[in-house]
Amino acid sequence: MASRRTRLIAAGVLALMSAASTGALAAEAPAGQMSWALHFSLAPTLFEPAETPGLITPFMMLYALHDALVKPLPERAMAPSLAESWSTSHDGLVYEFVLRKGATFHNGEPVTAEDVKFSFDRYRGVSARALKEKVAAVETPDPRRVRFRLKQPWPDFMAFYGTPATGAAWIVPRKYVERVGEDGFKKAPVGAGPYKFVSFTPGVELVLEASEGYWRKTPSVKRLVFKAVPDAVTRLAMLKRGEVDIAYAVTGELGEEVRRTPGLTLRPTPFVATHWLVFADQWDPSSPWHDRRVRLAANHAVDRQAINQAVTLGFSKITGSIIPTSFEFYWQPPLYPYDPGKARQLLAEAGYPKGFDAGDFWCDAGACVYAEPVLNDLQAVGIKTRLRPLERAGFLKAYQEKKLKNIIHGLSGIFGNAATRLEPFVISGGAYAYGGHPDIDGLFKEQASELDPKKREALLHRIQQLIHDKAMVFPIWQLALLQGVGPRVAESGLGLIADYPWSAPYEDVKLKGK
Repeated sequence: MASRRTRLIAAGVLALMSAASTGALAAEAPAGQMSWALHFSLAPTLFEPAETPGLITPFMMLYALHDALVKPLPERAMAPSLAESWSTSHDGLVYEFVLRKGATFHNGEPVTAEDVKFSFDRYRGVSARALKEKVAAVETPDPRRVRFRLKQPWPDFMAFYGTPATGAAWIVPRKYVERVGEDGFKKAPVGAGPYKFVSFTPGVELVLEASEGYWRKTPSVKRLVFKAVPDAVTRLAMLKRGEVDIAYAVTGELGEEVRRTPGLTLRPTPFVATHWLVFADQWDPSSPWHDRRVRLAANHAVDRQAINQAVTLGFSKITGSIIPTSFEFYWQPPLYPYDPGKARQLLAEAGYPKGFDAGDFWCDAGACVYAEPVLNDLQAVGIKTRLRPLERAGFLKAYQEKKLKNIIHGLSGIFGNAATRLEPFVISGGAYAYGGHPDIDGLFKEQASELDPKKREALLHRIQQLIHDKAMVFPIWQLALLQGVGPRVAESGLGLIADYPWSAPYEDVKLKGK
């Protein structure tokens, strides 16, 4: 009897040891490789939180390589990450963050308050001016606490700092950056995210490897590979052949083909990306775009819903605004109906009965599929223009430096609220603003320090109404991307974070059989 009991106990101990071992292996041994085909060319600026532009694109890399004090996660839109908690003083002038104990960079150095201060001080990306003008000081009372002191109460501090409205809260290692220099950091970035940098072939491929000590969880997949494949047909072919596991931006007929192909899954990802046309020369009295009637004509010339159906299978939203519908303080403008007759009439009234040559139509090369049908509708009413695509990094640089003329295909998918979206694109001096209006600038300045939410809402609604009344921009839609997912994928990460278009968090993605 004792012998049988001993054998049972021994068997139980072995079973427990086996289960513990299996659990440890699952937690500690990432395995396999997952690959993505991207619709744009990769550039080192995408690895650099300090240079985050007004697009969501870099966060595709930041969520892998880096980590933020606070960021959107599946459980909430503003979740603790490198900061385990934060608090605000009663007077709204001080924000204090407590850093997560044990968080480290990929080189083993601890994440400290000094790194947070350093990352903020060197931040030069979108809305950097708004942040720097309103923050009086960044204090580091001890290695795990950092305080931001504001010059005056600013209700949007966390909207700008604690969401992907900017990259200011994404932390880089001060000592490493100072040792290797700015260029060295871009060539071999070190972060605190779930994946470590392995190699980068400019414009071709980025390879990352799991960081097994990541605080949130050990990644399931050992290696991530991002391949730059600007041609959509090639992306789909690679997905079908199993050369990649996820293909981004498979639009129109290609999306339908994904639906029809056994083993492949089409995943639309609606998010906070709005697209619009920028009339860059509207402040130049000699330009046709200076005339509001010409800008209105463009708004009436394009069949947005037909383009939506053809390019994104009807999944995008026609909103009439550059502000996403889910953003706080969003105002719904009246929609301009598709009316080519009205467009021609307005052009004639403005002195262009036969239309005019509108010159260049600039766009990010990855957005050509969205810009081309808009161009075709404009040309149908007499607004003749030529598409001029640029690689994403070059497009953003020229856009920010105000070197583009005539028409620009503007877009932004960063988080925040109505104020964070307006600041870089509409307000005078904004990163992408080619001009402005004193009445709009005045209202924006007023709302920035208004602590009453109802009064702020009224001010921001009035700004959006003025943008509409002046026909400052030509809103196209709020985009839904169509993504193709292959048969090896158990969890793509698509849609795990609300209003975010890419796979994330990367530590949550999984391959089948794992």
